[in-house]
Amino acid sequence: MAIRIITDSAADFEASVAKRRRIDVVPMTIQFGTASFVSGKTITNDVFYTLLKEGRENPTTSQPTPAEFLRVFEEAKAAGDEVLAQGRKAAAEREDRMASTAQMECRKAVLAAKQEVIEEAFQLAHKKLLALPTDQYVELLADLAVQASTTGKEKLIFSPSHRAQVGKAVVVAANKKLAEAVAPKLPGEVTSSKAGAILDKVVAGAAALLNGTAMLTLAEETRPMDGGFILSDGAVEVNCTFDTLIRLQRGALAGEVAKVLFD
Repeated sequence: MAIRIITDSAADFEASVAKRRRIDVVPMTIQFGTASFVSGKTITNDVFYTLLKEGRENPTTSQPTPAEFLRVFEEAKAAGDEVLAQGRKAAAEREDRMASTAQMECRKAVLAAKQEVIEEAFQLAHKKLLALPTDQYVELLADLAVQASTTGKEKLIFSPSHRAQVGKAVVVAANKKLAEAVAPKLPGEVTSSKAGAILDKVVAGAAALLNGTAMLTLAEETRPMDGGFILSDGAVEVNCTFDTLIRLQRGALAGEVAKVLFD
């Protein structure tokens, strides 16, 4: 709290000094004969000394009344209360800003943690795809190849290790699916025997040739990738790698994944 000094004009402070030092001066009354003056207001020091030299009577003074001192005290108290009120208001506003900042930082930290957990969930999904049993992995890639193919004559590009491990099997399975999609369905009693099953394959192969499909091939080229393949038709390529497929689905699935993880 600010300290205020209150005195009467007998202290004889200059007005500039009193103002700079925050000193409240309560003026005394000065009497020259029958003339009455208020020190510092209706009479200056220069006038006082002039009257003192010219006058026949010595001046008299009277101290300020208690009411005058009380008025100054009340003004100082009100000013102090206003300063305190402004300080409390500023402190409260700063506290609110700090609380809002803390809440915002907390929300950002929670969001970052959730995003990290979601990212870990997608990374785990990637690892689980790579860890599928070979037959399921081949089936999955064959289905992807069928969905991505537009001519049925593209090449499938794998990573070096996956080309050796599953490349041929994926191409064979995908071509089979493409052929079956265009082949006429033979009656069940025909395909139930071994000869009928062979006939069904022959019909499917012929239908595929006639429709110019089921001619996917295994590319000699390999590329670095972590699961999946690239479908190439010359200048046009379809990226079916797991990294790309998961990235494309992340935006659509992030909300659903968050519900599963945090609701």
